[in-house]
Amino acid sequence: MPAFAQLDKILGGLGKQAGGDARIASGLKEALSIGTANAVKLTGVTDGFFGNSLIRILLPPRLRAAEKGLRMIGAGPQVDQFVLGMNRAAEKAAPEASMYFKQAILSMTITDAKAILAGGDTAATDFFQSKTSEQLTTAFRPHVEAAMGQLEVTRQFDGLIGNMKKIPFMKAESFNINDYVVQQAIKGLFVMVGQEEKKIRKDPAAQVTSLLKDVFGKR
Repeated sequence: MPAFAQLDKILGGLGKQAGGDARIASGLKEALSIGTANAVKLTGVTDGFFGNSLIRILLPPRLRAAEKGLRMIGAGPQVDQFVLGMNRAAEKAAPEASMYFKQAILSMTITDAKAILAGGDTAATDFFQSKTSEQLTTAFRPHVEAAMGQLEVTRQFDGLIGNMKKIPFMKAESFNINDYVVQQAIKGLFVMVGQEEKKIRKDPAAQVTSLLKDVFGKR
């Protein structure tokens, strides 16, 4: 099932259904449960980040500015391995988001559901971002740090910083690479959730489960 595969048809039918606000909230929670679970699956696998140009983690800006020089001094393979490692670390951390998305959905009120229903193309994504960003930062950090160590990404980063000193006029500054990967991993996850939400809001042919049809099927 594609991420957010139920959402558009549900959103299209909510305003026309009897049953009250509680039923609206209940059905929207189920739709978002399915959608966020699938969004996490898209990112929490090999190449979930690296194979997706939309969310692939690139060199930090300060290294990006020095990339040409690094490749000229023979550090190209090191650069490529470093980029791959950052993305692999993000892919290992992504599944941790599932629990926090579930908690955010369970805490959703009728007011929240109405705001999401009436909101823009990324109203649900904005809801999750406001509810989970802080927890995700805390949850992702140890997994990213562990993966960065196992994949020797931190060592590679230190090596690249050392090579930067060999480039004329290039200043190497201190930088927390783990924090960068955590931030980019969370950003990429929400980009995926947002993209899927936009897509499904515009897809009138989205499929629904039998339970969702019972509650929200268009009449």
